[in-house]
Amino acid sequence: MKEGEKIYFSSDNHLGAPNHSDSLNREKRFVRWLDSIKHDAKAIFLLGDLFDFWFEYKKVVPKGFVRVLGKLAEISDSGIKIYFFVGNHDMWMNGYFENELNIEVFYKSQDFRINDKNFMIGHGDGLGPDDNGFKRMKKMFRNSISKFFFRWIHPDIGVSMAQYFSMKNKLLSGVDDIEYKGEDNEWLVKYAKRKLTQYNYDFFIFGHRHLPLNIKLSNESSYINTGDWISYYSYAEFDGNKLELKYYKQASE
Repeated sequence: MKEGEKIYFSSDNHLGAPNHSDSLNREKRFVRWLDSIKHDAKAIFLLGDLFDFWFEYKKVVPKGFVRVLGKLAEISDSGIKIYFFVGNHDMWMNGYFENELNIEVFYKSQDFRINDKNFMIGHGDGLGPDDNGFKRMKKMFRNSISKFFFRWIHPDIGVSMAQYFSMKNKLLSGVDDIEYKGEDNEWLVKYAKRKLTQYNYDFFIFGHRHLPLNIKLSNESSYINTGDWISYYSYAEFDGNKLELKYYKQASE
């Protein structure tokens, strides 16, 4: 990273929920944030659940989201690297982001080394000793047979059906419990502490929990959760040395 460059981390927009009007307002706000950071962004990490539901058929993608997709294309075309980690709501990627937006897509957590700092970065669902509901869900929905049969449902029916269950079922929506459980009961904290016994990470950065969290794991290591763009409009910013949680405030706020 050059002096003045920054790396940004964001997650859990759930665009499409709970209705078109509310989603559109949040989408426009997120696009304004992207505009506000592109002047100094070295890279942008999107840590999953950008959409409340996303499924790529062979020739079809879900209707809508043109503002955020266009802005991501613009930023990517300008030379800023964008990384996308699939969440439990938008895990059904099939090349659209890579081919149309030149965005690298990851299906599990990845290690990065940035300015001599070690990062583990991902969405966070299904990690740790608990979160068993999501582990079962991932096995079912990522199953190639399940995806094969879903593709045979007409998109007007399949997407509408999936959106309904995504918003109605708290397990699928990822907001079954957004209260802080305490350090000893947060399963991503447990996971990070266990990984620290195997490798020296400076930062663990995840989404999924919908809570902005910055928890010191040791003198050298921290766990950061990026929160969401539903209640908090929060994100993480790395300036090459320190990592901070921040909140996007519009000029009129």
